Amino acid sequence: MAGYKVIIVGASGAVGQEMLQVLENRNFPVGELKICATERSAGQKIFFKDKSYIVEETTPASFDGMEIALFAGGEASLEYGPLAAEKGVVVIDNSSNFRLDPDVPLVVPEVNPEDVKTHKGIIANPNCSTIIMVVPLKAIYDFAGIKRVVVSTYQAVSGAGAEGITELTEHTRAALDDGQVIPSKFQYQIAFNLIPHIDVFQEMDYTKEEWKMIKETRKILHDENIPITATTVRVPVYRSHSESINIETYRKVTADQAKNILADFPGVIVQDSPANKEYPMPLYTSGRDEVFVGRIREDNSLDNGLNIWVVADQLRKGAATNAVQIAELVIKYGCLGKR
Repeated sequence: MAGYKVIIVGASGAVGQEMLQVLENRNFPVGELKICATERSAGQKIFFKDKSYIVEETTPASFDGMEIALFAGGEASLEYGPLAAEKGVVVIDNSSNFRLDPDVPLVVPEVNPEDVKTHKGIIANPNCSTIIMVVPLKAIYDFAGIKRVVVSTYQAVSGAGAEGITELTEHTRAALDDGQVIPSKFQYQIAFNLIPHIDVFQEMDYTKEEWKMIKETRKILHDENIPITATTVRVPVYRSHSESINIETYRKVTADQAKNILADFPGVIVQDSPANKEYPMPLYTSGRDEVFVGRIREDNSLDNGLNIWVVADQLRKGAATNAVQIAELVIKYGCLGKR
């Protein structure tokens, strides 16, 4: 067989579109491709490698004979993920539905690739902000251990889907024209504003997004004892999430050591030259698959502390690219069903 039988569920959305692009960019060995979405999106035409595909409505029969299912997110994986796994399809799910299930591996390929081997049919793709944070954290964790993490995020509107992008554009135009700004996707006007509220509020008045970063990071690093606190903020940027991360380590790590450790870690690009005003920014990381790290400096308030500034495209590495990388590991480790 020349390639693998791949189905994408939710292909008409932002993450689904990115998955198709990443499959093509990475020359993933697709032998047969099926593109599915909701009944509302069925019938749309989508191109992959210059070939036209018609979006099909997702049904139980959609998974017959397929080998790898990439779920772009939403509730579809709850309905169809276990069913697909029962049919021998390896499910890679971008939703939050299975991330904290102890029987489902939660994987970032640069961090815990071996966990792919433990899958029972479903592999979870972490939250985008978690992925972006845990890649550089792993480099520091392996070198010096981590005693505590404090993270604040600056998350682009595309993290809320196509509606978020549209709303930022509409709010910006309305605000500049002194028109009426009507929030819909977001709680308040997003243009020229910051909203410290992503997803619903939960225990201790942390949002679900903040708890995702805390709980998922512990699971990925296999360390339930790391104290982590997070504040997640929506900002008027179209694409790429940024994060300010303060790390307290068990042993001293100098800024120069941290730069070398991070530069040597897979998937990380160090962009750090204050004298030349070089540091990561969302405008210049969009469309890239790497995690960019800069503003690397020792925390002047701690003996063993570091501050780092991290930026990555949350639609690529934070979602689609990470999912396709997981699929590559499934093939590499021979974790597919019988062919």
